[in-house]
Amino acid sequence: MLPLVALVGRPNVGKSTLFNALTRTRDALVHDAPGVTRDRNYGVCRQDPVRPFVLVDTGGIAGSEEGLAGATARQSRAAAEEADLILFVVDGREGASALDDAVLAWLRKTAKPVYLVVNKTDGIDAQAALGEFARYGIKDMFGVSSAHRQGLDGLLARVLQVLPGDGDAPILDEDPERIRIAFVGRPNVGKSTLVNRILGEERMIASDVPGTTRDSIAVDIERDGRKYRLVDTAGLRRKSRVEEAVEKFSIVKTLQAIEHCQVAVILLDAGEGVTEQDAGVLGAVLDAGRALVVAVNKWDGQSDYQRQQTQALLARKLAFVDWAEAVRISALHGSGLRELFRAIHRAHASAMRQFGTAEVTRALEAAVEAHPPPIVRGHAPKLRFAHPGGENPPTFVVHGNRLRALPDSYRRYLENFFRKRFKLVGTPVRFVFKEGENPYKDRKNVLSERQVAKKQRLIRHVKRGK
Repeated sequence: MLPLVALVGRPNVGKSTLFNALTRTRDALVHDAPGVTRDRNYGVCRQDPVRPFVLVDTGGIAGSEEGLAGATARQSRAAAEEADLILFVVDGREGASALDDAVLAWLRKTAKPVYLVVNKTDGIDAQAALGEFARYGIKDMFGVSSAHRQGLDGLLARVLQVLPGDGDAPILDEDPERIRIAFVGRPNVGKSTLVNRILGEERMIASDVPGTTRDSIAVDIERDGRKYRLVDTAGLRRKSRVEEAVEKFSIVKTLQAIEHCQVAVILLDAGEGVTEQDAGVLGAVLDAGRALVVAVNKWDGQSDYQRQQTQALLARKLAFVDWAEAVRISALHGSGLRELFRAIHRAHASAMRQFGTAEVTRALEAAVEAHPPPIVRGHAPKLRFAHPGGENPPTFVVHGNRLRALPDSYRRYLENFFRKRFKLVGTPVRFVFKEGENPYKDRKNVLSERQVAKKQRLIRHVKRGK
């Protein structure tokens, strides 16, 4: 593994901004409000291509051991325990505080090398800011401005000097064989609990408080010989309920996670069925064209009668995505996980399947032969041939004449026919219809002199007959 560097400090000192600056990404959610970051967020710093290292952004340690603040502090301590180097980030504008003293006292107990990063030194006397923290007795101190990328070169050079040699692969790699899975849904349906159960550790903060997860956190794992990237996302709520600016950014991160994943697993609460918020999340997945698996959580807490009612409700409310498999699970107890991953594999295989032009054209011919397109305004559309147009989702390009006149019912028929013929499960299917161009459409018919004379004689003949 690559060496690991952890960013640790109290809330709102600029750890996420420093994380984005060193990784040259926008993976960490940044806002002026304290306590935005809660879970550990991993990224790779590749500014030196020869010596990359893994950087982990943590939530602020606020001094409390209860509730969300305590869970966030435990995540930060876990990141520090596994790190090869700790960057202790403080606020140069506000100066040292009692909370900084408490964090440093705990860091000394870890026996890990610690660098002091005095952030937000732009526009102030950097030496005076460093002097205020000299009482901490940390030899390596760096005055930086993460927002303006000032002083980062010196910090990065020093970090690279003390890190151990590079390993085989980073925590987050770009292996094409790795299945990217995004767990989505409305708040408080058990997404973080499910990811923790799959990982076998408390990697994400799971709480009964809706909106606990604010950022999209990616974790790479290997399970039964296969590689996965699990992305825990923030819950999507109705627009009218979204008030905080942080939550708006969380929604953007969730939509980005859906766009970048290969399979989206939407969690539903078995006790509440399919709500309006769930339909909105499903709409986001369908707009992105991603493979879909429906996971009905908290199934173990229902009686037989409640399960029958929930089953009937799901069949009625999810009729528009009847191609998606529904799996009954319990994120808390881990039941149904094997069936869930089997459904994910089937959906991924269907979404990423490669097609040949010949088999696609034969499928189109079979569909037209079984059910010809209806006649519109005295003419029947002609579907001549088809070829594959992409994957994730599977896309088919159909060429022919008068295709704009195809009714929506026939387009749905083609989708269902192709889905059944190619045994596509858990993925939407898209069609692109292209009509042949008329070569004489914009060509003006210019008569020759002989044709003009003939036309005039014909006109005179008609007039004489009248």
